[in-house]
Amino acid sequence: MNLELPELPFPLRPYGPDGNWSHEDGVLTGWAGPRQDRFVPPTGEAQDTASDAPRLLGAPQGDFQLIARVKVGFQAAFDAGVLYVHVADRDWAKLCLERSPDEPTICTVVTRGHSDDANSFVVDGDSAWLRISRTGKAFAFHASLDGKTWTFVRIFALGTEPEAESALVGFMAQSPVGEGCVVTYDHIEFRPNWPKGLRDGS
Repeated sequence: MNLELPELPFPLRPYGPDGNWSHEDGVLTGWAGPRQDRFVPPTGEAQDTASDAPRLLGAPQGDFQLIARVKVGFQAAFDAGVLYVHVADRDWAKLCLERSPDEPTICTVVTRGHSDDANSFVVDGDSAWLRISRTGKAFAFHASLDGKTWTFVRIFALGTEPEAESALVGFMAQSPVGEGCVVTYDHIEFRPNWPKGLRDGS
């Protein structure tokens, strides 16, 4: 069943395992089940099917920024709340607040056939602000502790320009080695533009 969030100008559709997605009073809630993740290990053969986790995605038009404060009910290593972008079956990326493995950390994964994995900075607490931006086939990841001053995390191109311009973006929950976790998103915001500066805190 699609979800219509008043904060977003496009509908969201669930993908992957059931995430029990719900939206009430400005708060989006999703659940990851045991051992649910989306990752293709770079050390092995590309699997026929990537591992999967609950996702709630839609297709914004043109340049945009998708912003949300993410809060994770951490139970096990690598539990995470994620802003996610999907360009093609083997071209997708994650911006995560993840327990990695002992401390909440801003992490990113970009998958082009296989996944990479990079940690950015440690967060004190169980919540942080995340932001995905797009222009053309370029995507930028930022994170913030207060929703005002943004730390640049990563910029990258993904897929062809037509693929990137029709990308699905939205929310994901994961619990790769645990028994599951709950993730909430609030202060959800959509901006129809690319950030003016990537590294100036704006």
